Amino acid sequence: MPGRTERRAAVTDPMFWLPELAAPLPAPGTVIELTGPEGHHAAVVRRLRPGEPVRVGDGRGRAVTGVVTEAGKQGLRLEVTGHLVAPPAPLRYVAAQAPAKGDRGELAVELMTEAGIDEIVPWQSARAVVRWSAERAVKARNRWISTASEAAKQARRLTVPEVAPPAGTGDLVELIKQSALTLVLHEEATTPLAEVPLPESGRVMIIIGPEGGIAPDEVAAFTAAGGRPVLLGQNVLRSSTAGVVALAGLKLR
Repeated sequence: MPGRTERRAAVTDPMFWLPELAAPLPAPGTVIELTGPEGHHAAVVRRLRPGEPVRVGDGRGRAVTGVVTEAGKQGLRLEVTGHLVAPPAPLRYVAAQAPAKGDRGELAVELMTEAGIDEIVPWQSARAVVRWSAERAVKARNRWISTASEAAKQARRLTVPEVAPPAGTGDLVELIKQSALTLVLHEEATTPLAEVPLPESGRVMIIIGPEGGIAPDEVAAFTAAGGRPVLLGQNVLRSSTAGVVALAGLKLR
């Protein structure tokens, strides 16, 4: 609009999701609405008011920056000021995570999302104390999906990690065959994670076992399919933190 000073989006601007964000992205100056649960959260819980900056994304790599023009109980109206698009990445990081007791599974999802994971596969390992079955699996997966969504907003990510349906060991074997590299985190491995070279492109999968560890026959199956057992360090980490430590080590190379 004439007379307005263009404002550069700040990393700390609050992020909200609008899956039906138009394609192509609405042009600067366009006014869009944020309603539903996200709009309610922005207007009523976060109490955003006219003039405040905001980001609205589709969770799939696209977002707009904007300034709130109206706020009410039903949500916000905002004027678009710019576009944000996540550049394509050559590597796709996938974590096969065994469920943990209490809220530790959600903690693992939260931490890995903030660190940049692209996909999370709940793995029903043999030694896992927590078993996802029937109705419980649906509810548990939905909690992980919600956790990933909220953590992505907190991290100001443009993409929300996919949370796949629960997978068994046989399913992971097939995923290993489709991956450029699979790293099996195991306390008895002799190869440090830092010594394994990364591929130039493709899927990199990290397999994280339960608190009881990965069973020998599971390790054997993964290794036979092409997985590489690796050691994170001298200390044995919890299932809820091992994945984010591994992911951070890979992405910081």
